[in-house]
Amino acid sequence: MVKVTGLCAGYDNREVLHDVSLEFLPGRVTTIIGENGCGKSTLLKAIAGQIDISGGNVMIGDRDRTKMNIREVARTVAYLAQSKTTPDITVGRMVLHGRFPYLTYPRRYSKRDLEIAQEAMKIMGITELRDMTLSQLSGGMRQKVYIAMALAQQSPVILMDEPTTFLDITQQLLFTESARDLAKDNKTVIMVLHDLLLALKWSDEIVVMHEGKAIFNGTPEEVIASGTIEKVYGVVVKSVSEKDKVNYYYDY
Repeated sequence: MVKVTGLCAGYDNREVLHDVSLEFLPGRVTTIIGENGCGKSTLLKAIAGQIDISGGNVMIGDRDRTKMNIREVARTVAYLAQSKTTPDITVGRMVLHGRFPYLTYPRRYSKRDLEIAQEAMKIMGITELRDMTLSQLSGGMRQKVYIAMALAQQSPVILMDEPTTFLDITQQLLFTESARDLAKDNKTVIMVLHDLLLALKWSDEIVVMHEGKAIFNGTPEEVIASGTIEKVYGVVVKSVSEKDKVNYYYDY
């Protein structure tokens, strides 16, 4: 579980998040939506310890994140950033980086580390790429490698900022299914997505951000019924139920 209370954070002297209070539960996929610059990515960075907080606190389980050291945070929170560098290393080695928080001296990967990395690559369908370098891959394939690295970290909390970037439609759907599988494994999964319909279809909980504040959170149906999406985006979203499934569409 992740709980933020009265959270304020930003960059240099500019506050981006203003008094944000939210609770993210294990076993659920929570997606943060909102217009550009509203604080979605900043919220993930504050939870992951990538930036300092200027007010409030972040609790991960029963621990204050600010009182955890770097290794403890890395073992607890896997953070997949939106913008990433492309190191000139192989896919297999990159995925193994997810096991780094668990290494002890001397820093050598165990058989179990290798098995976990192999399983993460299998889940993302990139096993055959393990000996290729990241620079040889397309943007979509590189994104799958970074996701596999996050999976290999095996943290109870997984934060992903725009994880479907560069993925085609088929791969987006496969990824969202994988995210739900992670939640079923009692992990706390928190994502930022720009694709509103994708977020509504695959999330258990939606958080709507606006001007640095969380202005509404609830199930997809509750968010739609509240009118918050129309207020923030200026569009109307409706839902239709078909054979125990709910699909969402824009009502032009």
